[in-house]
Amino acid sequence: MSRLALLAAALEQPLLVTGRTNVLYLTGLASSNAALLVEPDGGATLYTDFRYLERARAVDGVELVQTARDLVGDLARLLAGRRVDVEAAHLSLHAYERLRAGGVEVGQAGGLAGDVADGPVERLRRVKEPAELDAVRRAAAICDEVFARLAGERFSGRTERELAWWIEVAFHEAGAEAVAFPPIVAAGENGASPHASPGDRPIPAGTLVTVDAGCVVAGYCSDCTRTFATGDLPAELARAYELCLRAQLDGLDAVRPGAAAREADAASRVAIAAAGLGERYGHGLGHGVGLDVHEAPALRPESGDTLEAGNVVTVEPGIYLPGLGGVRIEDLVVVGDGGAEALTRFTKELVVVA
Repeated sequence: MSRLALLAAALEQPLLVTGRTNVLYLTGLASSNAALLVEPDGGATLYTDFRYLERARAVDGVELVQTARDLVGDLARLLAGRRVDVEAAHLSLHAYERLRAGGVEVGQAGGLAGDVADGPVERLRRVKEPAELDAVRRAAAICDEVFARLAGERFSGRTERELAWWIEVAFHEAGAEAVAFPPIVAAGENGASPHASPGDRPIPAGTLVTVDAGCVVAGYCSDCTRTFATGDLPAELARAYELCLRAQLDGLDAVRPGAAAREADAASRVAIAAAGLGERYGHGLGHGVGLDVHEAPALRPESGDTLEAGNVVTVEPGIYLPGLGGVRIEDLVVVGDGGAEALTRFTKELVVVA
């Protein structure tokens, strides 16, 4: 069945799809101003303005309607008197009120599960098709290539910002379409922040440097983190690296079809908590990756998700020591019948760089 047919079969009410990534997933159209109305009987109408019209003509299985640049205003007029569900996570309050004011009876389909959208289209997107997995594998292979090249670069004395730019250039040189997110390079005490911003302070010797990076291939993302050492480490940082690696391997072992996502997260916490550092691992084990670098399912303590074969998720515990440094080790994996298959394969043994 096509993606549109699978979605239609799951609906009780017409669904107005407005999330950009969801419109792309269902139609192949990348647009900043498009919406798709999917009917429970399988009919679908694609709305967009003149700028995207020619590309939209190539979409099969939909009726195409040209709108003004004011897409929401035209939708309110065209759908007046109808009852439609909307993607609550993707429609602004302003747009919602405009639809209602225009006479559209608006219902809600899905919401948020943690910090990721959880609607009918997102539920389809969780399980990747073979072509999607192929694109993710290619993006992950480029990650491996870039990390291998990075391991031969000098770190000490260069700034985090300089290395982050080097990573962006390297991804493009390796054939990626784009970076999946701005690379994180966090050295020394800056590494104690999980989502640190690269700065202009020279990277010192004798510390850890966390590098979190990913790229886009055929629209699909990769995501990988490795932590490097710039020489001999203080005992506390060396111990943190060993603990984080143990936790990451434990998390990988717990990722399998049918496993509760929260249980995989819990498995990654045992060794860190036993060492008295449980409070220094303050984020979830991982998240789904696909057209978006953060999507369902979510692997964290409060998650209600269950893992399925075909999910692509990250496994990325971390330990963050304020004033000293941090470590995170992350693999991108596909959930298969035999457990977690790592797509990122650059070594997780501690690499010492100059």
